Formats: sequence, structure tokens, C-alpha cells
Amino acid sequence: MATYDHTPTARGNAFLWGGAALGVLLVAALLTDGFGLLRPAASAPETPLLVHRGDQIFVPEGSSLRRRLTVAPAAAELTSDRWVLPGIVESDPARTAAVLTPLGGRIVELKVGLGDRVARGQVLAVIDAPDLAQAYDDDDKAADTFRLATRNLARQEGQLQIGAASARDVDQARSDLAQARAEYTRTQARLAMLGVAAGARPRARLLDVKAPVAGSVTSFAVAAGNMINDPTQPLMTVADLSTVWVTALVPEKYVGAVARGDRAEVSLTAYPGETLRGNVAFVSDVLEADSLRDKVRIALPNPRYALKPNMFATVTLFGPRATRVVLPTSALLMNNDRTSVFVATAPWTFVRRTVHPRLEEGSSVTIDSGIGAGERVVVRGGILLND
Repeated sequence: MATYDHTPTARGNAFLWGGAALGVLLVAALLTDGFGLLRPAASAPETPLLVHRGDQIFVPEGSSLRRRLTVAPAAAELTSDRWVLPGIVESDPARTAAVLTPLGGRIVELKVGLGDRVARGQVLAVIDAPDLAQAYDDDDKAADTFRLATRNLARQEGQLQIGAASARDVDQARSDLAQARAEYTRTQARLAMLGVAAGARPRARLLDVKAPVAGSVTSFAVAAGNMINDPTQPLMTVADLSTVWVTALVPEKYVGAVARGDRAEVSLTAYPGETLRGNVAFVSDVLEADSLRDKVRIALPNPRYALKPNMFATVTLFGPRATRVVLPTSALLMNNDRTSVFVATAPWTFVRRTVHPRLEEGSSVTIDSGIGAGERVVVRGGILLND
């Protein structure tokens, strides 16, 4: 019959052998990843956002980029060239007159001020002109000589009929009358040119300077008391501002594209939100020497006189209309010194294309070259393909 040793020494040896066996099992488990039970399960491979295939970019199925890209065909629209240029309001030279005096003298009175509106024939200034009195005297003398020559001819013709005068005396009388008539006609024309009536002379030396046209006094060159020695010196300028010119300065590179009759829009700081429309009425044949820009002018009606000379303006010129590709600005990507877009060459396959847009403001832009109408373009989210 078997017997067991229950002494303390025997029990200790059994515990030691059991612990050793347990340790061996733990080491074996660590070396074998828990006999395969502790090894993590293999995870599925992640879908890349995009894949480069040469110069093409492919967005694979399952990529989150597919939800963030918007692709649309490039639209073709009827547009026109547009240039935004600085401009200035000017009086129409054909409606502007320099006020001159026909005689020298001293200005004794100015009847208008700068900016006043005047009517045609209105008195603007009064000049004490000694030559006016001389013109009146010359006319009086010529009138008297003409009357005397007329009577003398009648007398000589009567004398000829009774034989008391010769034919030579009659011929001389006729010559004297012709000369007297010519002188009288000259002095009358002289007074008419001075703008005074012949005969009556209420103020023998005072000459009224009148407005040659209706308009506004836009400049002054004299003051009361000034002496006018040169009749070619303008006293003031009167401009009819019911129609004004807006002059724009066109850069040399655009000169060939601007022509008379082109549409134009004008805006002024003084009247925000208001746009005036007109057409190019004049294109200069000579560029400005200092700026190398060409002057173009747009004639605009100004019934309320709201447009004042020397106002600054912004002028937008429009060229002939033509069909061109137009893209939203969100499709454009800036890369150093070039502008590009992403074009779809196959489903979810894109290639970068360099384009040449026009310098325009707004949510869309006209493309001069690089893209054709109908080609599918990434119009939103293209920056995510940019690398």
C-alpha cells in the first residue's frame, strides 16, 4: 500500500516543482504570442487620397476627395474685352469759348463771377476803351462825307443838263460818292464788329464785352482795374457744360483694340452706385509724351450740371463682343508666375493645364487660352489636388 510523505520538506519540494512548471508555460506563451491567441488581427489597407500616374492624378474609389471635388464643363459666353481706366471730366472744346475784347482799355466793371451761368449776349465786363470813341467819330465823319457826296453828285448832274458843268465834273462827283460810300460802310462794319450800334452813343468810351455763347464761367484772367493792351488776351472762359467729355487714358498696349463707337461706362466718387453710359467719341492720333497713353473721350449729357470739370472718374471701356470661355475664379490655381486649372481627362482622372485668364474682378473670369469650351474642369476643391 502506497504511502505519502506529509512532512513539511516534502510539501515544499512539490510547490517548487509546480511553480517552475508554471514559469515555463508563461515563457512559452510570450515567445509564441500566447500560442497565437494574443496576436492582433490584421487590419484592412487604407485607401489613398490620390494616386499619381505620370502627369495625371487619379482619385480612387473610396477616397474622401471625391466628396470634396466639384467638376463642371467650361462654359462659353458672349463677352467683350473690358479695360478699367482712370479718367477726368473736361469741358467739350467745341462748346468752350475764350472771351476776348475787340479793343484795349481799362476794365472798369466785371458783371459776373467764376462759376456763374450766363446767357449768350449777356454783358460780362465793361471796358473804358478810347478807341471806341474814335470809332464813333470816324463813323460820324464818314456819314457826313457820304451825305455831302450824294448831294454833290445830284448837283453836278443837274448842272450838266443845263450845260453849266462838264461830264468830267460829274464823273468826279460819282467817284467821290463811291469812295464816301465805301468809307461809311467800313465804319459801320467796324461798329458792328465792336458790338455797338451806330449813331447813338450813350457812353462814348465804355465798351460792353458780351458772352459769345451760353454756359458757365470756368476761368478768370483779369480783375477790375486791369489794363488790357493785347486784344488777344482772354478775359475769361465760358463753357457750355450741358454736354461734357470724360477723358480716359488708354495704355499703349490696348490702343489698337479701342475704337470710336465702343461702349463705355463711367462712375464717379461723388455719385457712388451711379453708372453713366456712353460711347467713345474721339480717339487721339497722338500718344501723350509724358505717360505714353492715348486719350479717348466719351461725350455725356449733363443736364443737371452734376458732372464738373476736373472731377476724377473711373472709365470702363468695352470692346467688340465675342464668344469666349468663362470659368469661376474658384477654379484658378496660382503656381509661382503661372495660373492653372485641373482638367478631367477620364472619370476621376485629372491633369494640370496652364491657362491665360484676363485681369477681371468678380466671381468669374474670361480665359484667353489654355482651355476649350465644354472641357470638364475642377471648379471647386482643386487646391486639394495641388502639390
